[in-house]
Amino acid sequence: MAVELCLLLLLFCGSTISEVQPIYKPPPGTLDFGFVPSKTYDTGAYHEPGAIGILFKIVHAFLYLVQPNTFPQDLIRKLAQQQFGNTQGDYQKAIYYEIGFIVSAALGLLFILLLPLVGLCFCMCRCCDNCGGEMHQRQKKNADCQRSCFATFLFVASLIISVGVLCAYAANQHLTNQVRGAKKLVNSNFKDLKIFLNDTPAQIDYLVSQYNTTKDKALSDLNNVGPVLGTRVQEQLGKEVRPALDAALTMAGAIRETKEALENVSVSVEVLQEGTERLHANLTDVKMHLSNTLNDSACNAAQAASTCNIIRNSLDQLDINANFSGLPGVGLQLAKINDVLKIDLSSLVQKGYAAFNDTPDLVVNQTRNILSAVPYIKSVLESIGSNITTFTRALPVQKILADLMVYLTQSEAYVQDYFPVVEQYDFYRWLGCLILCCMLVLILVFYYLGLLCGTCGYDKHASPTTRGCISNTGGNFLMAGVGFSFLFSWLLMIVVVLTFVTGGNVEKLVCEPFEDKNLFKVLDTPYLLNKHWKNYLAGIIFKNPNVNLTFEKVYSDCKENKGIYTSLHLEHLFNINELLNISMYTEDVALKIEHIQINLSKIILLDEIGKENLLNFSSSGIDGIDFSAYLTEINKSVTKVDLLSFANDLEARADQLPKGALENALKGHANNIRMIHNQQVVPLEQAMSTLNQSIRLLKRTSSELMIKVKNVISAVNAAQNLINNNASQVIVQETKKYMDTIIGYFEQYTEWVKESISMEVAACKPIANVIDTAVDIFLCSYIADSVNTFWFGLGGSSMFLIPAIIFAVKLSKYYRRMDTEDVYDDTENGNNGYHKEHLYGIHNPVFTSSVEQW
Repeated sequence: MAVELCLLLLLFCGSTISEVQPIYKPPPGTLDFGFVPSKTYDTGAYHEPGAIGILFKIVHAFLYLVQPNTFPQDLIRKLAQQQFGNTQGDYQKAIYYEIGFIVSAALGLLFILLLPLVGLCFCMCRCCDNCGGEMHQRQKKNADCQRSCFATFLFVASLIISVGVLCAYAANQHLTNQVRGAKKLVNSNFKDLKIFLNDTPAQIDYLVSQYNTTKDKALSDLNNVGPVLGTRVQEQLGKEVRPALDAALTMAGAIRETKEALENVSVSVEVLQEGTERLHANLTDVKMHLSNTLNDSACNAAQAASTCNIIRNSLDQLDINANFSGLPGVGLQLAKINDVLKIDLSSLVQKGYAAFNDTPDLVVNQTRNILSAVPYIKSVLESIGSNITTFTRALPVQKILADLMVYLTQSEAYVQDYFPVVEQYDFYRWLGCLILCCMLVLILVFYYLGLLCGTCGYDKHASPTTRGCISNTGGNFLMAGVGFSFLFSWLLMIVVVLTFVTGGNVEKLVCEPFEDKNLFKVLDTPYLLNKHWKNYLAGIIFKNPNVNLTFEKVYSDCKENKGIYTSLHLEHLFNINELLNISMYTEDVALKIEHIQINLSKIILLDEIGKENLLNFSSSGIDGIDFSAYLTEINKSVTKVDLLSFANDLEARADQLPKGALENALKGHANNIRMIHNQQVVPLEQAMSTLNQSIRLLKRTSSELMIKVKNVISAVNAAQNLINNNASQVIVQETKKYMDTIIGYFEQYTEWVKESISMEVAACKPIANVIDTAVDIFLCSYIADSVNTFWFGLGGSSMFLIPAIIFAVKLSKYYRRMDTEDVYDDTENGNNGYHKEHLYGIHNPVFTSSVEQW
């Protein structure tokens, strides 16, 4: 019942737009719905074992060697369906899968049975002075080597046993530490579940409240339908209208520039004609005066003759080069342009702009039928909001949450009450495992003491019957270790076999399949948990086992912190598309839009006077100007020679003459030439520059002038035709887009709701965390890994007790004090010590006396 209540938390969130298929979906204005209120979950369902993790990995590797087979899904399914054993092959498959555990357990049982029996036989044998029970030692040449080898092997075996004991103790302590710290993890899971339940109503309310954001935005746009729609229509028409008006306005500017250029040409030509005539006269006077000066008798002197001749020969250069008197006038063209400018074309174009800018007002005045639908749409939106609010209030969310909270509180109280009991039983377990470890520690203490006393107290010069007390004590310690080994080993192995079979199978049949999700695949097997249901989870939640809802998918979605609505596919329980589907309410508006007739013929972009003015400009004759004649003269220099250079050269040559009147006269002429350049040539050059710029501007303007004007007029006519004939179609199209934009706000809302429900509302991460905590952390990481490591260390130590027993028994002979000994012969016999008495017929008196006494 609690599960079903939990699943009903988000029933109302079935609002998706899978059934809404709008004809046109423009990119609407983006709405900001903010962030769904949520809190961060504290539980981190991940366990890091620390340094002991190395031991866990070693145990996992050992288990893989024992059991390398894959998870037996088929056998588990048959076992769950109570069909296991129907065929003989099932037992064979089970044995094949468990063969590693079976063989290992069989070896353990053999150890349990044989070692106590061997120990019993060994003790009885020694009581009869056999099996090393006779306190007599026959010495050999390699006695020292054998003693050293036995001691080394026993020490190595003891070290290995010690490592195993440490592993077992570490695993035992690790499990206890984790159990003690598990309370914090349990409390964290309960806290997250409470957050999950407490935050869900606030998240639901937030989703519902954001409908008002959508509604307010839609109503705001509807209230401004006239300006907004008129602006959209204007923007759509403006794609053709504005370029046409811009071209006409540019042509009006070109007319003004043409007038200015013609005026500049007319003035510049007049200035150049007058200036060149005056310059020509002045240069002629300069040449005459220079010629008279050069005819002076001073030029006949030998020193001045050559210089005077050079100057006389250069006088022909003092003349004008450009002749502007033959250039044609532009008065006729200027007069026509002045006639064109009597009509202010720019003003006419501006009137066209103004008329076009009034488009929104015209649209508003002629779309009353659209505006009449606005109140109806407003009422529809209000009713939708009321329906959503009413429906959410009708859902028993608070009751469901209250029931779940009570169930959760009771569960938490139950766990808190029984947790001390768990800790108490864990203490008993810890104490029992510690006692097992202490058994091995006791055996190791005897072995280590035996090795220490035997090694330190051994005297190689002493005979077996005269060995010291310390050496004899070491031997006794070794035999005590052997005795306790026989007493404890079978008990240790019983514990090892039981924990090995249990812990190993838990690791292989639960932990590993849980990690790779094979366990969920078994649970999702159709008709496994209920022979009448294909999908067990869907049958419980929806009462419809045909819905494709699997344990694996739910766990994976919750692991990714998706919303419980998406994880459990709650849309199969309830769907409220109808509450947010406004397409049925917009049909009447759409019919009204289709019959809209808009007349924008009042908008005149450019009247006939303006068009005629453009044609007059194209026929003004500026394209008939002889631009080549102008450019030919403009490209010439004003004079044949640069007057400044000529004056400087004249002055330089005057300096070559003897000092006197001739030199001064020539320098005076040079200064006169400079003055002519500054006062006449420079203004003429400026006038030529102005003329050059104007002529080139006129040439560019006149190039294909008629075609340009016709293109402007054609563009204006096309734009006017669009306004007159196609405005209604454009307005209908833009109106549809506008209404789709309004609908788009609600599509954004439903998409946002869908995304929020999928990822944010009632994010079910705590559910996955509870599963991970129970299985992956508690069962596998805490219990299974610790138990497996415990039996791994304890079992390894128990196995090495066998070689330790053998080496300890062998070594004790070399440490214990013997009752009899072989006779020691002189070194000359070559035996280097003791030898067998029957070889020489000599009786050991000590041995003889002891036998007689026995």
